Amino acid sequence: MPTSLRLALAEFRNRPGRAVLPGVALVVGVACLLAALVMSDAMHRATSEGAPVVPSDADLVVRLVPLSDAVLDQAVVDRVAAVDGVREVAPARVVEADLLLADGRAGERRASADVEVDRDGLRRVPILEGRSPGRDGEIAVDRVTAFQHRLAPGSPVRVADARGEPLDVVVRGITKRGGRGEEPSIVVGEGLAAKLGGEPQVVALHVMGGDAAAVAQAAGAGLRVDTASAVRAEPRSGDLLVVLLPFSILALATSVFVASATFRAVYAQRQRHTALLRCLGAHRGPLVWANLLEALVSGAVAGLVGAALGGPLAWLLSRLFDATGLSALLGAVELDPPLLPSAWHVALGVGVAAVLSAFAAVRPSLAAARISPLAALRTSEGATPDAAVRRRRRVLGLLLVVAAAGLAALGVLAQGAVVAIFLVLFSGIAAVAGLFGVLGPVVVPALGRVFGSVAARFGGAQWKLAAAEVRRVPQRSASVAMPLLLAAAMVTYFTATVGSAQRLEDEVGNEPRPDAVVSDAGGRALPPDVPAALDRPEVTSSVVLHTARGTRALSTGGTGPTTVEGVDADRMRTWLASRDVDRPDFRPGTVLLSEYTAQSFDAVVGQPVTLEGLPGGARTATFVGTVPPTLVGYADAVLADESLAPATKVLVSLEPGADPAAFQEAVRASLASAPTVLVGTRNEEAARNQHYLDLGILLLTVLLGLSVAVAVTGIGTALAISVQERRKELALRRALGVTRGGIQGGVVAEAVLLALVGVLGGGVFGLVYAELTLLAVGVYALPTASLLSLLLGGAGVVVLAVLAAFVPARGAARIRPAAGLAAG
Repeated sequence: MPTSLRLALAEFRNRPGRAVLPGVALVVGVACLLAALVMSDAMHRATSEGAPVVPSDADLVVRLVPLSDAVLDQAVVDRVAAVDGVREVAPARVVEADLLLADGRAGERRASADVEVDRDGLRRVPILEGRSPGRDGEIAVDRVTAFQHRLAPGSPVRVADARGEPLDVVVRGITKRGGRGEEPSIVVGEGLAAKLGGEPQVVALHVMGGDAAAVAQAAGAGLRVDTASAVRAEPRSGDLLVVLLPFSILALATSVFVASATFRAVYAQRQRHTALLRCLGAHRGPLVWANLLEALVSGAVAGLVGAALGGPLAWLLSRLFDATGLSALLGAVELDPPLLPSAWHVALGVGVAAVLSAFAAVRPSLAAARISPLAALRTSEGATPDAAVRRRRRVLGLLLVVAAAGLAALGVLAQGAVVAIFLVLFSGIAAVAGLFGVLGPVVVPALGRVFGSVAARFGGAQWKLAAAEVRRVPQRSASVAMPLLLAAAMVTYFTATVGSAQRLEDEVGNEPRPDAVVSDAGGRALPPDVPAALDRPEVTSSVVLHTARGTRALSTGGTGPTTVEGVDADRMRTWLASRDVDRPDFRPGTVLLSEYTAQSFDAVVGQPVTLEGLPGGARTATFVGTVPPTLVGYADAVLADESLAPATKVLVSLEPGADPAAFQEAVRASLASAPTVLVGTRNEEAARNQHYLDLGILLLTVLLGLSVAVAVTGIGTALAISVQERRKELALRRALGVTRGGIQGGVVAEAVLLALVGVLGGGVFGLVYAELTLLAVGVYALPTASLLSLLLGGAGVVVLAVLAAFVPARGAARIRPAAGLAAG
């Protein structure tokens, strides 16, 4: 061990730059890992500190048992309040509300309003800025809503009361928690809650005093009673960690792959030195241990640098999430992760990087130590393996490719089955291992030759020389390109499959839908001036729905909830005809059912169907056919009876070529006195769904981009080693008249070629397996992706590769001809 240590230290003294080169990729990997931990910690704090808490005066908490049929109502409150020793019972209530923020109108998503008791010991929602609202005329809003609408304590806003009339209130506080998606979370007092209407939902009972067992007995089955201290100690979920950590681990794994390839190249450079040590009597064991000790030190240094970069990377990610809207979707904005790492994060980064660096060096170290001294002394650096090794490698690679093709074929043949997806997955793994792992030294130089020959027609001879350099050391080129190829393949695969799924949903789910829907955000009855507002030339037909809730007997026994729409029979027939659905038999005394409801009823055309639990009693009508649920707001049944309930919704069909946005604005202007009335269009819904899809793809691309960044560092390290190996060659070029710019351009050309091999090869690979995945699930469609985003992403990778080549290129350009030719 002392000998190994001396050898490792000697290498650090003689070639410190080359010794730490394998740790460059680990720096980025560790930074990604710690950025995920730092951001998840910040999100966890925002979530745990901002979530409603148990009031300080509470001793016991009564909650529903998950999946139980019990309810928390006034009867439970009365029973618990009657228990000996119970001084007070404070229900934790939540009611829905309509915030009138955008243009003074309600949004598609209603706000969830916590009702606070105006007493310090019973307040539940922590406040970040300002104070909790009073009993009436004041609210507190969540930090996401405040960020999006620039609200602060003292800002005037409006809410809608039970009748949909606007109420002027004042924001008194900003809560620590964020909104859920695009659903605002607010806090209101008891007086304002009474004006909002709706039945408050009791989510828990906070009990002051009393014995837990006695309270549990009084509460009844389906309810659990815990002490307030136990509920306060319950851990909060780390949702963002679940999202970020897998991608950070993927980036760390990519860095190990790049580090292993770099170790292999570094040890190849040292093989003459290693051979001389073997000739002088050095054993393999001390040489291997020296390499591993060197790798440990290199990894520890990389971990220390990565830990220092984790905080700034987390800060940049948080700002990116804010700018793109991802933060609001995740429920937290303006996260403030610490820039400096904690002692725990430093220890974790150093430990993880050191262990992974040693792990990455094991196989290259053993391979370097196995070379015989005489073979190493007579073999030039970068020499290719002998013919027998190449033959065995090609046979193994071809076998893996054939196995991948067979698995893919089986996956397509088993389409629709669960095993089909796994067959395609294993096919992808085998194809990557065969094409780019085993056959990589053949495939990557071949792709480099293709790209180089095309580029040489425009860029000159330096592109041919760059392609020749890629072919000169095929094993290293394959090792460098493979991580980038895998990352590009994953980005392309997920982008293509998600885009295809969205397109197929639009095509397969292209059932008849209304062009526009007019409804109230809170399910209130529509005002009487709605029909006049819809009397416009672009409207071809419309039908008013009168929504009621009831029950129905199921064929499996028991009852289930049902939504019934009462309509005018004549207008409904006209409406259905305008949407290419013909139901001439629909008239008073008949009913239309959705496909699913018809199955649950075991309904037969011409037979009576009874709808129970409706206002005014059960209705029995003759079943005359089904109706697409998308056409009637996903109602279970459509009954020819306008007296069922007040008008709650209007379905509108527009003239072909009419502008839905113009129609929407005109109707909203006509209904300015009804701020809770929503006018939604089919185009608007499609745009909203596309927005969520784009955010999901953006999140995926950003997270997979961490692996791309790590893979690009492999290009920089490979070029740095290549420049060291080719000092004589580069000096000779300079002596023959090649300018410094020409030398730099050649090194940059190598970086671009390796990036193109990874990006384009991975892109094609990802598209192929996206198509195989679609076929495996039984869908016949070409994979769809945003071509512009993929092109921009590919261009970004090439730019990163050029930046990674900047330092090696400058080093190559600084080589003096005389000194380079004299170097040994």
